[in-house]
Amino acid sequence: MELPIEIEVPGGPRLEARLAESPTPTGGLVLCHPHPLYGGDMDNPVIVRAAEVAQSLGLTTLRFNFRGVGASGGVHGGGIAEEDDVQAALGRARTVLSVDAPLGLLGYSFGAWVSARVAAKPPGLALPLCLVAPPLGMLDWTGVRTGAARATPLLIVAGTRDQYCPLPDLEGFMAGLPGARRAIIEGADHFFFGKLYPMGLEVERWLREWAGGGSAALSGEPGGRSRAG
Repeated sequence: MELPIEIEVPGGPRLEARLAESPTPTGGLVLCHPHPLYGGDMDNPVIVRAAEVAQSLGLTTLRFNFRGVGASGGVHGGGIAEEDDVQAALGRARTVLSVDAPLGLLGYSFGAWVSARVAAKPPGLALPLCLVAPPLGMLDWTGVRTGAARATPLLIVAGTRDQYCPLPDLEGFMAGLPGARRAIIEGADHFFFGKLYPMGLEVERWLREWAGGGSAALSGEPGGRSRAG
């Protein structure tokens, strides 16, 4: 069950959030929503679906609204100020987990960009990272690849019809990420209309890599294409 909470960003605003604590968590997951200026918020279907998958595996989840979204204070910071929001959310999630419990980060679209930027910040976060539909053709990813390379494990999920994450751009981005796994969802656009199920399956596979829960019979092979409808 998700409960409404607030996250206090040091030197910044309070953020509206939803926390679902597992009684015996296998780990934790912070989820970052798409672009605030284009209607993105923590209730986005992709974010909600990923949170549900994580909760079903016994993870504690924390999804939140970036500054200036919903009941969160502050104003949109172009992605730079939002890095502080992600750091604060990770810190808040850590307070409800045991010291040895793994904590992962999942971002969708704009949320993927900000999450990758946080991972790239010195000294870098060697945490599990999932980038869903990273907008490689829309935002500046300069310098982000080195940070993403630290993530263990790293999953990138994209659709074959995603105009903001063209497959050629994705191939180029992943060239410097030898340890990353990609999951290509056949027929999915940037919004995963009608494709939330296969997207969720790939997120589940990634979660099981680092948070346990046994092995799943999931569609698609590592580095391949998922064709589930």
